[in-house]
Amino acid sequence: MNTAIILAGGVGSRMGVDRPKQFLMVNDKPIISYCFEIFQKHNEIDNIVVVVNDKWKSFVKEYAEKYNVTKICGYAPAGETRQHSIYNGLKCIDENAGNTEIVIVHDAARPLVSDEIISDCIKGATDYDGAMPVISVKDTVYQSKDGKSIDKLLKRSQLFAGQAPESFKFKKYFEIHNNVSDEEIGLTAGSSEIAYRHGMNITMVKGSERNLKITTIEDLETFETILKGVD
Repeated sequence: MNTAIILAGGVGSRMGVDRPKQFLMVNDKPIISYCFEIFQKHNEIDNIVVVVNDKWKSFVKEYAEKYNVTKICGYAPAGETRQHSIYNGLKCIDENAGNTEIVIVHDAARPLVSDEIISDCIKGATDYDGAMPVISVKDTVYQSKDGKSIDKLLKRSQLFAGQAPESFKFKKYFEIHNNVSDEEIGLTAGSSEIAYRHGMNITMVKGSERNLKITTIEDLETFETILKGVD
């Protein structure tokens, strides 16, 4: 059984708008609903757990019902950090879908993820301990400790930008969170970071430039432009 965690607890402070980005309306439909539609239709996704702030829980439930999102098996509260939110989602899975074999962690603000990427992540977590989609880094990247001078030259050919969803063998991933400190969870930046740090074998699968995360107004405009092309 495969269960997706949809992270919808972010506040979207960088957008400068009156609500979190995942709840902004595009064509009279909240961004999170585009994300729900993809996971609801995917034949390898059995359950969905939504991590959301209590303030927006009724909003999410309303649109989940409106668009017949029947795979939702539970809601978990947003945590202090993204990884705390993931941990809350894992605990919800343990309570409501304990026979889950693979967990797929996705951001509600990535509404254009493809079926292929989801399938590749599931297969990756079947063959390995986990998988994450990546894209090649196009620009030259430098390392600088003070942000003023170059400390190290990095080989662009060896650098990759991670995307979501990220998938993991559920029991191994959940066990790590149960055994590490709250501080370590809080300091974790990416879903695969804590898995890699504790010995899980994470493979990389092909991501897509189209699988953008809506973080800025420019990202939102790009999303709207892509939707117009689809119509």
